[in-house]
Amino acid sequence: MERYRIVFSGSGGQGVITASIILAEAAALHEGLNAVQSQNYGPEARGGATRADVIISDRAIRFPKVNQPNVLICLTQEAYNRYSGTVRPGGLLLTDSHFVKLERKVDARQLELGMYKSVLDAIGKPVVFNICMLGAMIGLTHIVSTESIIKVLETKIPSGFLEMNRRALEIGLQLADSLPAKSS
Repeated sequence: MERYRIVFSGSGGQGVITASIILAEAAALHEGLNAVQSQNYGPEARGGATRADVIISDRAIRFPKVNQPNVLICLTQEAYNRYSGTVRPGGLLLTDSHFVKLERKVDARQLELGMYKSVLDAIGKPVVFNICMLGAMIGLTHIVSTESIIKVLETKIPSGFLEMNRRALEIGLQLADSLPAKSS
């Protein structure tokens, strides 16, 4: 397998760190892969800059930080402005059309999805926006299986909120599936 270096970025309160932990656990606990997750956030509990790095590989991982991600997710304009130039050539840059205005050309597949709006329209609450984003990323990359993500959700999410999270994951997968196939 290719070594995946993923950066989730946004602001505190968007669930960026939670999504990264779910992905790393899905890879390590249910896919038999090596995974590391690290995080960095501002001093503010909500609204400050947040970044979480995940590396997934079938080989040993010797350094836990991501310098040039193959997958970069930016959920705020600040995150996009700060990190969009770091995405690896040929990688994937995923943004949300509600929060991010694309301003620069990058040497990567740059996709803008209406994840936040889709969650609000279908569920009525933005609290599961991060799980929708995770579903879109999984649908675009196939780094881990949907079933592995659901297994982790079942252990992390209170039962009363599990169905809402599954629905958000499905919305993200559908958004990814609705995109035209990537030409080689």
